Amino acid sequence: MAVIIKNDEKALAGARCIIQNWIEAKENEVLHFITDENHIKEADIFELAAFECGVVPKITILSSDGIQSGEVIEKMKGTMYYSDVIIGATHYSFITTEAVDYALKKGSRFLSFPMHTNDNSSIFEREFIRMSPKVAKSMGKPLAEKITKADRVVVKTKKGTNVAFGIAGRRAGIFAGSCTKKGKVASSSFEVYVPIIETMTNGVVIADGSLGYLGAIKSPIELVFENGYLVEINGKEDALRLKKYMESFGDKEIYCAAELGIGLNTKSKCEGICYIEDESTYKTFHIGFGRNIALGGNHEARGHFDIVTHKPDIIADDIILMNEGELVF
Repeated sequence: MAVIIKNDEKALAGARCIIQNWIEAKENEVLHFITDENHIKEADIFELAAFECGVVPKITILSSDGIQSGEVIEKMKGTMYYSDVIIGATHYSFITTEAVDYALKKGSRFLSFPMHTNDNSSIFEREFIRMSPKVAKSMGKPLAEKITKADRVVVKTKKGTNVAFGIAGRRAGIFAGSCTKKGKVASSSFEVYVPIIETMTNGVVIADGSLGYLGAIKSPIELVFENGYLVEINGKEDALRLKKYMESFGDKEIYCAAELGIGLNTKSKCEGICYIEDESTYKTFHIGFGRNIALGGNHEARGHFDIVTHKPDIIADDIILMNEGELVF
C-alpha cells in the first residue's frame, strides 16, 4: 500500500535533513536511492531534495517481493558500488545482505533507511529523524567501548527479563544516522549494537515494546532462549502473531539471537508505528534475530528483525551501563 504524505514541505525538509545532516553529501556526489513500489512518492521527494542540495540522485524502484530475503538485492551486487552513497529505502531492511557488504568493500557508503510504517505515514515527516547524529554518537561512544571490552552482557527488567549474551571478541558499534565515511555502513536506527555470539544467548526476555514490523506489543510476551536460539514464545495474541511471523520465513536460522541493540534517540517514541523508530528509542533495548553478517557477525538467515523491550538494566561483565533504561555515565 502506497504511503500517504500529509505535508509535502515537511517531508521535503525531512529528506534534506537526511542528505545534509546524516549523509553530509558533497556537491555532485551520486546518491543511489533504492526503494520499492510502496514508496514512489517518497522517492520523488528525495530526488527533488537531492537536486536542491546539489547532489546527483539515482532512483531504483524494486518489487517488494524478494527484498527481505535479499534475492533481488543480490542481483544488483555488481552495480551498486558505482554510487558514492547507497540509501536502502525499501519497505524492509536489506542492510545485512552480502551485496551491501560487497559495495562497502568497494568504497561506497551505505545508509540503511527502511521506510516501513504500520499506519502508511512517511518517515520523512516523523520527528525522530531530527535527532542530532553527533549527540547520539557522544551518548553511545562510552557505551560501545565498555561493551567491546566485555565478555558477557546481562540484561534485566522489573517485569522479569533476565538474559545473558556472549560477546567475547565481538566489537560494538554505533548507528546514529551518520553516513559520512567510505566503506562504512550506517543506519537510520540510533543505537549501540553488538553482533552477539550466535550460540551463547540464554535466559528469558519479557518483551513489552514492539515486534518490529508487526507493531506494538499490547500484552507482554515471554521469550525463552537456549544456546543462542529462541525456543519458546509464551503469551496471548501477540505471541501468536510472532510465532506465525517467524514460521513464515521457513528458516530455523531466523530463531537465532544475533544482535543486541540499545536505543539512543531521545526524539523517538516506541509506538509500534515505525519499527526503525521503535528500536532507536532511548530507554529501550532490542534483540535482533536472523542475519548479522553486515554487523560483524557470522550468521546467515532469510531475514532480520528486532524485538524491543523497555527500561532495561544492562551490565557488561561487572560494569553497570544502564539502570531502568537510563545511562549510568
